[in-house]
Amino acid sequence: MTEGSLDQDWRHTAGTSHPTYPPRPPAQSDRFFFFISGLSNYTRPRAPARLRPDPTAVPPIDAVRPLPPRSRPPLPSPPVRPTPRRFLAGLAFALLAWPGTAAEAELAAARALLAARQPAEAQAAFERLHAAHPAHAEVNHALGQLANRRGDPTQAVTYFTAAATAEPQAGRHQQGLGDAYGRLAERAGVFGGLGLARKCVAAYERAVALEPTNVDFRLSLLEFYRLAPAIVGGGTAKARAQVEAIRALDPVRGRIAAATLLAGEKRTAEAFAEYSAALQAQPDDVVALYQFGRLAALTGQELERGAAALRRYLELPEVMLPQAPGHVSGHWRLGQLLERQGNREAARAALEAALRLEPGFKPAAEALRRLR
Repeated sequence: MTEGSLDQDWRHTAGTSHPTYPPRPPAQSDRFFFFISGLSNYTRPRAPARLRPDPTAVPPIDAVRPLPPRSRPPLPSPPVRPTPRRFLAGLAFALLAWPGTAAEAELAAARALLAARQPAEAQAAFERLHAAHPAHAEVNHALGQLANRRGDPTQAVTYFTAAATAEPQAGRHQQGLGDAYGRLAERAGVFGGLGLARKCVAAYERAVALEPTNVDFRLSLLEFYRLAPAIVGGGTAKARAQVEAIRALDPVRGRIAAATLLAGEKRTAEAFAEYSAALQAQPDDVVALYQFGRLAALTGQELERGAAALRRYLELPEVMLPQAPGHVSGHWRLGQLLERQGNREAARAALEAALRLEPGFKPAAEALRRLR
């Protein structure tokens, strides 16, 4: 059956629901769609003959729209076989898409060196990062910490200022800046130290204003208020206000703050009582342990309990806090305490342990020279 006859059968079949249409010119018959049993079938249009249009011819059936061709799901793409060239291309794309991956790995390695107390290696690692990222807040903060530890507060001020500029809402940069200004004030003369001391307290106060619930920041501010004269912003009344603020945030740390103030006022027995109450509530509080041992080493009182507190402090994981400055200081204070007890051999061992952790720690080195 030809296409023409099929077209004639569709239009003239009796007894079907399809309407019957008059015949059309043969030249136009192959330009229509045909539907049989719900299936669409059509022929490609042939180029029509170049005839003049006949005004009497029946126009095409525009009212009957053809159904769209039935859609079929796309065939699955063939699997891409991994090849070395494609793997390397994907790796190169990943490195281009995430340029910070290498820098993050280098930053993690530098952090590990700093935590492992390898100051020279950590310094070199953070300096390399600083050369590539001079405005990075954490890099500048770490370099400021290292500068403070090696006794270079001038460089520490530069780094902490850059860190505070990059991350102005972080109190830790202001805390470090206050520590650096405090060390500079200690080295300066009477008149030169006044301005530096004011900068120190301003940085501490800014750190507390940024993070009011940070007890460590308040303890640093308390220490400044306790020791500094009123002319640079210190005072006992301000120190007592910080004690009450700390007590409201953390009762145990409030006792430690009160003990610090009492020790500064030479009320040693009351200070030991406050430290003992804090340790009774939290036996492994590192600040209470360290401060109890420190006070014993400085005053020569409660030596046995002070030595036990420092030994326990050294058994716990190391933390770096303003009131608990790490295991190096713990070994140093234990050496001082053992020297007071007359145990020079054990004192030398404690001081040597401090210097093994940090060879450039001057207080331990000086104490060891005296013992020799």
